[in-house]
Amino acid sequence: MRIALFTDTFAPEVNGAAKTLYQFTQYVKSKQIPIQVFAPEFAHDQSFSTYVHRSPSMPFFLYPNSRFSLPNVLKIKKQLQAFNPSIIHLATPFTMGLCGSYYGKRLGVPLVGSYHTNFDDYLSHYELEKMRVPLQKYMKWFYKPVQKIFAPSEVTKQQLEEQGFHNVDIWSRGVNHKLFHPHYDRFDIRIKYNIKKPYILTYVGRLAKEKNADFLIKIARSLPDHIRHQIHWVIVGDGPLKEQMQQQASEHMTFTGFLEGKQLAHIYSSSDLFVFPSETETFGNVVLESLASGTPVVAANAGGVKQMVQHGRNGYLCKPHSLEEFSSAITDLLDDLHQRLHFGHAARQYALTQSWDAIFQHLLSEYESVVEKSAAGIQWA
Repeated sequence: MRIALFTDTFAPEVNGAAKTLYQFTQYVKSKQIPIQVFAPEFAHDQSFSTYVHRSPSMPFFLYPNSRFSLPNVLKIKKQLQAFNPSIIHLATPFTMGLCGSYYGKRLGVPLVGSYHTNFDDYLSHYELEKMRVPLQKYMKWFYKPVQKIFAPSEVTKQQLEEQGFHNVDIWSRGVNHKLFHPHYDRFDIRIKYNIKKPYILTYVGRLAKEKNADFLIKIARSLPDHIRHQIHWVIVGDGPLKEQMQQQASEHMTFTGFLEGKQLAHIYSSSDLFVFPSETETFGNVVLESLASGTPVVAANAGGVKQMVQHGRNGYLCKPHSLEEFSSAITDLLDDLHQRLHFGHAARQYALTQSWDAIFQHLLSEYESVVEKSAAGIQWA
């Protein structure tokens, strides 16, 4: 098995898809399976990896931290032919994905694709609703040549099948249980961010419209007085709404910017609740990280998140955009220490069942199936 991965997002970019793809490449390399990644270059990336081939890129207009790739197709063709892959995985439906799809068809290499982001759901947040139908048509055209599409959750799988996509399988997500755990010293975070309030509520993610991040300000203001004045909010992430949110925030709301590794894990572990109002998630890696840290989640009842948050067991699911439900859920959990601790224990126990190794091994098995059927000339439905 020789794997070529084409993606428009990869480490050091910070998002769920980039993290997942990087984790996968590390797992594959640990199994001594040859892999080559074709991804955009980043000006601030000082690392060098022989298995990653970088293409020139420029900032994406909606997200300066994201990249729009400008692949050198002739160079990529030579690299791909020299590598001679058994399978090509198209991780994104943009320029790198198009390049991989083109050469996969030209070279007769079987194609698979993964679906990480509900881009069509983003459109309404940027007053681009008229683009929904053309985008959906493009996505169907892009994924038509692939022999299997990998969705991160059952909810996303069902959505794709309802839209007419075929051969959709689940490629779920795992979590690093050794990094994300409940046993960090909570006092360190309080000192670092000068937190004196009894409760810490946290959000981790891009500060953007499609994440409904600005709804956090409304939630904070809607809480009853006896709770609102006892909370310090820690907002982890960056994005186009950051400046606006900082202007609207109370003095007890800290914006940390992007954090990774132990710094991020420490914040999850030190938090009393994780609040996540996004309704566009195909999975929600940050939710699983919070659960692994033993921190209950209050989230929008939408997308892949609702498969992880077990309502009334490890958190609460709220009607999207319902201030009343979010406020009530937060209040109930902060008022009841016993229930909060019970939810936190259940959160950790659930996360322990989500193993990266098993998930990646399943993906490799699916690769093998695609390669074998392609070699046998079996037609996919």
